[in-house]
Amino acid sequence: MSTFDPTFRIVALVPAAGIGARATVAGADLIPKQYRNIAGEPMLKHAVRALLGDPRIEQVQVLTAPHDDLAHQVLSDLPRTIICAAGGAERADTVLNGLEQAGLAENDWVLVHDAARPGLPKEALSRLIDACIEHGVGGLLAMPVADTIKAADQAGHVLRTVDRTHLWAAQTPQMFRFGLLIAALRQAKQSGQALTDEAQAMELAGYQPLLVPGSGRNAKVTWPDDFEWVGSWL
Repeated sequence: MSTFDPTFRIVALVPAAGIGARATVAGADLIPKQYRNIAGEPMLKHAVRALLGDPRIEQVQVLTAPHDDLAHQVLSDLPRTIICAAGGAERADTVLNGLEQAGLAENDWVLVHDAARPGLPKEALSRLIDACIEHGVGGLLAMPVADTIKAADQAGHVLRTVDRTHLWAAQTPQMFRFGLLIAALRQAKQSGQALTDEAQAMELAGYQPLLVPGSGRNAKVTWPDDFEWVGSWL
C-alpha cells in the first residue's frame, strides 16, 4: 500500500440516479435496480460498503435522482456517506453534476463506482488506489478479455472474430484527479460526445488512463439473472 499523502483528499462518487431497465423482469415493479435486494440487502448498500472498506476514502457521495427518498433509508447506518440529489439525463451528466457539487480541490482524487457492482473486493480497491496515486493521472479496474469476441451485423450474423490480444473489459471504480476529470467531462459535454465511462472522457482529452487488474467478483449486475449468480457468492 502506498504511503498516504494527507495533502490531498480521496472521495468516491456512486451514480445512482437510473432505473436499470435491462435488469428489470417484464411485469415486475419498476423499483430502480440499485435498491433491489441481493444477498439480503439492497445492491447499492453493498456497493457503498465496499468503498468504505478502504480508510483512505474520506467520503462516499451517492448521486441520486431528485426526490429519491430510498437512498436515505437504505444508507442511513453507513459512516462517511452522504446523499446528493445530482441526477442527470445520462450517467455522465450525473457524475459531472456530482463533481460540481463535491467541493474538491484540483489535486484531490475522485473514484467513480457503479452502484451495480456490489462485489468489489477490498484488495482490488486498494490496488487501484495505490496504482493511481503512483501514476499521477489515474486509471481504472479492468479485466483482460477471456472470451472469444465476435463482431456482428444488425441481423445478428457473425461478421468476423475480433483479436482479443489487447482487449480489456472496463470495470469500476475509475479514479482520476478531480481537476482533470471535471475538465474532461465538461469538454465531452460541450462537444456532444456520448460517454460510457469516465475513462473515455479522459481518453478524449488526450490522457492514457492506467489499466489496473480488477476482479471477477467485481461483476456488473446488468440482466435479471445476474442477481442470482452474483448473490450466490456475495
